[in-house]
Amino acid sequence: MRKVRVEKAVGMMLAHDITKIVPGVFKGVGFKRGHLVREEDIGELLKLGKRFVYVDNTGDSRIHEEEAALRIAKAISGEGVHWTEPKEGKINLLSTHRGLLRINAKAISRINRMGDIIVSTLKDRFPCKVDQMVAATRIIPLTIPSRRIEKLEAMAQKTGPIVRVLPFRSMKVGAVVTGSEIARGLVQDGFDEHVGKKLKELGCQLVGKTLVEDDARRISEAILDLSSRGCDAILTTGGLSVDPDDRTRQGIRRTGARILFYGSPVLPGAMFLLAKLGKTFVLGLPACVFYHKTTMFDLVFVRLLAGEEVTRGDVAEMGHGGLCLNCETCRFPACSFGK
Repeated sequence: MRKVRVEKAVGMMLAHDITKIVPGVFKGVGFKRGHLVREEDIGELLKLGKRFVYVDNTGDSRIHEEEAALRIAKAISGEGVHWTEPKEGKINLLSTHRGLLRINAKAISRINRMGDIIVSTLKDRFPCKVDQMVAATRIIPLTIPSRRIEKLEAMAQKTGPIVRVLPFRSMKVGAVVTGSEIARGLVQDGFDEHVGKKLKELGCQLVGKTLVEDDARRISEAILDLSSRGCDAILTTGGLSVDPDDRTRQGIRRTGARILFYGSPVLPGAMFLLAKLGKTFVLGLPACVFYHKTTMFDLVFVRLLAGEEVTRGDVAEMGHGGLCLNCETCRFPACSFGK
């Protein structure tokens, strides 16, 4: 690659994309890498502020930005990730399916310390839609020594996938809505509006819903009935505080379920509970799910959908970033909550 004046570049091949910007209207590629410069291109190149351009005579010891970006993308991508064609030296990595983004943050840090290579990602465990951009990569100069890319490739081979998206599985879900005031019709049941809607968006099937009074035996029976119907997860709502009438936790215990944790450093969602009844997850959702757009439930349930376990240690770490700002317009997951 060598630098020449625009006027002397006629007949030569551009070694890089040249960006064209029309303020407020357009930003993109004006001339693509590999374009053979013609006499009529000189005026346009000068308008783009280019007095000099790089033309292609790159040796084998250095790699052009587009090839480098492609090799980086291939090296760091794992399950559920595909990538775009290089554009202006950059490649975007996209999710192939809906799922939970997993990032090897230590590996990303090592790559970004290699020099002249950058990888930028969303936060680990970001819930992704299909074709959502999850990362982007490029090199800073137009070319880079091939040995540096080879070093990155060797590191990625050793550490395993650095960017991947674990697919959400479709769960059969049951619901036990507790509260004597709801069971007796004194207060309207808000499960379908606030929780059922989320289940549908996540591709889950609601197998059944039971309204029960604040009675541990009846709560237990309702959970066991739904479990016998093949539910992968059973959601209980309300009845988890210290109020004397609240019996949900006792009802869950009566089923023989093993309590994995009760209480979390996430607000809203401090009274959240997670248990395991055989292979079925039992989630205790505090009443905040009926009043707040996003809670601890939204952070835990996507992990279960992606096939992950949630331990007490995981929950303890969720305190960092676990404070919801209760924005007037909720933009979760495009915010700091749960990150």
